[in-house]
Amino acid sequence: MRKSEQTPTFEDSAKAYLSNTQLRKNIGHATHTIREKRKGAVDEMPDWEKLREAGSQIKTRVMRHLDKYLLQLEESVQKAGGHVHWARDGKEANRIIVDLVKQKKVEDVVKVKSITTDEIKLNKALAKEGIQALETDLAELIVQLAEDEPSHILVPAIHKNRAEIRELFREKLNQKELSDRPEDLAEAARLYLRKKFLNAKVGISGANFGVAETGTVAVVESEGNGRMCTTLPDTLITLMGIEKIIPTWQDFEVFMQLLPRSSTAERMNPYNSFWTGVTEGDGPQEFHLVLLDNGRTNVLKDEVGRQTLHCIRCSACLNVCPVYERTGGHAYNSVYPGPIGAILTPQLKGIEDDGVASLPYASSLCGACYEVCPVKINIPEVLVHLRGKIVDEKKRNGTIKQKADPEHIGMKIMARAFQSRSRYERGQKMAKIGQKLFTKDGTISKLPGQLSGWTAMRDLKPIPDQTFREWWRNRDE
Repeated sequence: MRKSEQTPTFEDSAKAYLSNTQLRKNIGHATHTIREKRKGAVDEMPDWEKLREAGSQIKTRVMRHLDKYLLQLEESVQKAGGHVHWARDGKEANRIIVDLVKQKKVEDVVKVKSITTDEIKLNKALAKEGIQALETDLAELIVQLAEDEPSHILVPAIHKNRAEIRELFREKLNQKELSDRPEDLAEAARLYLRKKFLNAKVGISGANFGVAETGTVAVVESEGNGRMCTTLPDTLITLMGIEKIIPTWQDFEVFMQLLPRSSTAERMNPYNSFWTGVTEGDGPQEFHLVLLDNGRTNVLKDEVGRQTLHCIRCSACLNVCPVYERTGGHAYNSVYPGPIGAILTPQLKGIEDDGVASLPYASSLCGACYEVCPVKINIPEVLVHLRGKIVDEKKRNGTIKQKADPEHIGMKIMARAFQSRSRYERGQKMAKIGQKLFTKDGTISKLPGQLSGWTAMRDLKPIPDQTFREWWRNRDE
């Protein structure tokens, strides 16, 4: 990959967003509010931990038998009158969907909020063919009107406040007398979208779940726009990542409790849409399900990393992450921000890109994401696992600059020191001598060169005159 094609590193991108105080205020307010509401919704459930374990075990079983369930889903959808298409990557999925839309000779389609379509840049692919894809989810519509990028899995416009949205609607929707009250903003969007829904011939959606035994596809949402998209148009096209399968209808019992409480802190979503193939005289008369791989089978090969595919896109991990809270989603340079994005993006895209390879380091490893994950994805474990793979990759194929990275060399020295007690103790003695140059009043406040990063925001305690081992030996005497 040429250097010019590489994405910026998280470290470089985060600096600009950290200095944006309004953005930090918007995101901090939103994530704190959602996190408190989620806690209340979860605390109502005495069997919450059992539900988490059940969700984790179902997903583990799905990944173990993914090939079997995918073929079963294909057969079920076709039996119900739908069509199934297989896409190895985003390019192939875009071609399939664009061709389907062009067959209908329409110039616009309505869309349900779908991060998977964002992953393959479907809107741009449609636009190249002169087809406008209209986002109908309120937050996605805001992002689209602002020609911006989503910054949150569940709340794509979380980085904007009401005043900013009012100004956007005034300009783009010609609503000159609009206030910034949430109900007025929602009404303005509703009036704009209603005409689009009634004239749409093709609807495009993602999928929260696909049921292997029945061929049923499900979308859960809070605004009702998804139901309009999946029922009014004559043709419905659904893009679904292959990991979204659940084996049986009964498995909804678990996920329909886990997902709404973890994402929107609701006991259940206001709108739950399920469709199975087509039904004559009711809803779309043509249904296409596009099953997307796009790197997912590579993730499946990794015994530690495959748990990432358990994700049900609730975004609970984003709302508790101290790193995400301070930088927002755009710093991740991916449609999947936050802790789940830090492990999903490198596995989908590969770690050859410096920007992608920087994402597993965008974490304090505090473990808060693991504690709230409704399907018990051990995100810190995968983060550390990916960091190891990145270091190994640099050892094998890195540039001279990467191999000469001071942190990399420092870690190698530390690893060698920890392998031998005598080397470790000699290192302690040398450090005690060397630190005298930097110790003042019992504190190290400033280190030189690359080490200055450690003392830029904190003081360090010097190594004590007597180590534990020396104290122990003296105690025996």
